[in-house]
Amino acid sequence: MKRSQSSIDQILEARIQVLATTLRPSTVRNYRVSIQSFLAYLHATFPRPHQLSQLRRNPHVVGWLRFLAQHHPPLRNATRTEYLICFRRLLRDLADDYPLSPDLIRSEDFPFSDLYLPRPLAPDDDQRLQKQLCRSDTLEAHALRLMRAAGLRIGECLDLSADCLQWMGDQQAALHVPLGKLHSERWVPVDKETQHIVRRMLAFPALAPGPHRRGRPPSNLEPRPQAFLLPRYRTRRTWDGILRRTLADASRLAECTSRVVPHRLRHTFATEMVRLGVSLPALMQMLGHKDIRMTLRYVEVAQLDLQREFHRAHQNTASLHPIPQLPLPLNPTSAPVRADLAAVRQAIAATRHLFQLLRPQLESSAQTKLRRLTQRLFNIEHELDHLTPK
Repeated sequence: MKRSQSSIDQILEARIQVLATTLRPSTVRNYRVSIQSFLAYLHATFPRPHQLSQLRRNPHVVGWLRFLAQHHPPLRNATRTEYLICFRRLLRDLADDYPLSPDLIRSEDFPFSDLYLPRPLAPDDDQRLQKQLCRSDTLEAHALRLMRAAGLRIGECLDLSADCLQWMGDQQAALHVPLGKLHSERWVPVDKETQHIVRRMLAFPALAPGPHRRGRPPSNLEPRPQAFLLPRYRTRRTWDGILRRTLADASRLAECTSRVVPHRLRHTFATEMVRLGVSLPALMQMLGHKDIRMTLRYVEVAQLDLQREFHRAHQNTASLHPIPQLPLPLNPTSAPVRADLAAVRQAIAATRHLFQLLRPQLESSAQTKLRRLTQRLFNIEHELDHLTPK
């Protein structure tokens, strides 16, 4: 009886507390924001106390959907979709213990997904930005260069361990990216320049800079072992703000034509890898995605890329469909003067080649006849084995 008399607020909050034991704090906040939006509308529009069994699609859920669509300022389609996904998940979890009306949220309730174009930097902007970061020998600048070289999210860069660079044999190295946004870890191959960036970051002392220095710590301090590549004398939130401000300042000095945020470095990395010939499945693993459709959102295919792929495909046409070279010249005047068994076999082989080229141009009935003629040539060649020249 006590369960049936619990309010909707208490039941939903209790379920969120259960989900908090396995989900990330940011995901739990999304669930809580979604439920607060629904409960605020429900209590304001239908002030009477409600039980879960009293919830109906119309007017309760339909009215909330209309409220979200008419929200001011307008909500993005992605935000509304996230609200519905969280609320539907909670309702499905509670359906085993509480009597709920079926189909409170249906598939047609979800708004269309917003389709965003990839956001890589223009090649000129990317080159100027990289040169500007190279001029600054600071931990922050090297961290931004590492994010660009390995396609890292800003949170993944903050969580890199001091021993993230691992050797794979044959002087090849990879960057170990720990568990991140999608609860998966990965290895990202890196070149010699990226290896140098990591070693330079490790050379910075893992001590907080004194009040007399706003940049890196004094150079007379010896480096000591540290758990993270970016030392924890600053919190993750502080590092996040510093990296964003450093990137904004560098992009302004580099005179970039558009606003640059850390995640655009990841888009630029993905686009560059595809242009260099990396396949989409391999790029998906390098970016740490679980769905190839997400990887496609990171790759920009410009008109220049289309022209290059088109002409490359035409260059490969000749190699894919080579014209066979006949061993016997077609000109009778250039035929061999001496007739022997080897010359006859050569002529039969040349005729079979001609039949193979002619077959696709004929109808099915004519192809059958041509196949019989080819078999006769095989029989003649077999009989030649029993002939002995004088």
